Amino acid sequence: MGTEHETGFEPATGDGPATPVPDPGRAASVRTAFEGMLQIRRLTNTDHADPAGVPAPWETHRPVRAVAIALEASGLTASAVDESGSRTATGYRLERGEAPGGVRVEWLGPPGSGAAHSEADGLNRCAEVLRELGWTVLLYRGARRRRFLEVEPPPGVRRPNGR
Repeated sequence: MGTEHETGFEPATGDGPATPVPDPGRAASVRTAFEGMLQIRRLTNTDHADPAGVPAPWETHRPVRAVAIALEASGLTASAVDESGSRTATGYRLERGEAPGGVRVEWLGPPGSGAAHSEADGLNRCAEVLRELGWTVLLYRGARRRRFLEVEPPPGVRRPNGR
């Protein structure tokens, strides 16, 4: 299985440094990565009525990377951390989910940032972007009643373990 960290462009997952805004070079890289992902869908999902409307096998093998590209391309802001690991920005944070090919999406921010109060709106925007791209998105409540999303390939799309 491929790794989440590949050489070259790294989409924001919410656990890295804050990205400078505006950054035309980064914006171009994000746009290129997103357009490339859609092209991979069109070329590999030939058995689907809407090839660009469902995740490609490439995405299900690198789900955090694929979801990060989609969210960053949509203009949503990722959370960020400094060198000590302290949160410095409010936004989405991604990690591998429970299900094969799945991703957990949280809305986090620095202490006192109000991230808990903006999480419903932030997660709803994330869910909307991902559903439009064919992912199955489920909303849950976790510790301290904080919401999070579990994002998975839709039924019938091959997952990394072959299911």
